[in-house]
Amino acid sequence: MNAVILARAATNASLAIPFFLESVPAGFPSPAQDYVEQTLDLNDLCIRHPAATYFVRAEGDSMIEVGIFSGDILVVDRSLTAEHGDIVIASISGEMTVKQLATRPQVHLLPRNPAYQAINVPEGFELEIFGVVTNVIHRFRRGSER
Repeated sequence: MNAVILARAATNASLAIPFFLESVPAGFPSPAQDYVEQTLDLNDLCIRHPAATYFVRAEGDSMIEVGIFSGDILVVDRSLTAEHGDIVIASISGEMTVKQLATRPQVHLLPRNPAYQAINVPEGFELEIFGVVTNVIHRFRRGSER
């Protein structure tokens, strides 16, 4: 796993981006309002526990059915207790992966691509959870990376 840690500037300043409260329909178009109703800081939207949050870049295609694609940035919260159905960053005997946690009927990690098999946690192997994925940052326009 290729980890990328991102942080706010040393001043801890936030950037307020205009946020239109008018929703944008994904079906038929509707005229948007011509004014900003409030601002939105993506840190406030995506990060609930700043001291326990980190970012990591996804690699591979095992999670495409849940909208995680190779190159996406995952927002991961270490303070959350992983529950059945959560998408987690996990390690089995030192091998890191992002998968869906299943705790029933036994603990295993589920890929979300039918081309891959579930990962059962063999007896004697340790499963470590390094956090719960809370958000995915997915770039639609490739080639515009900074």
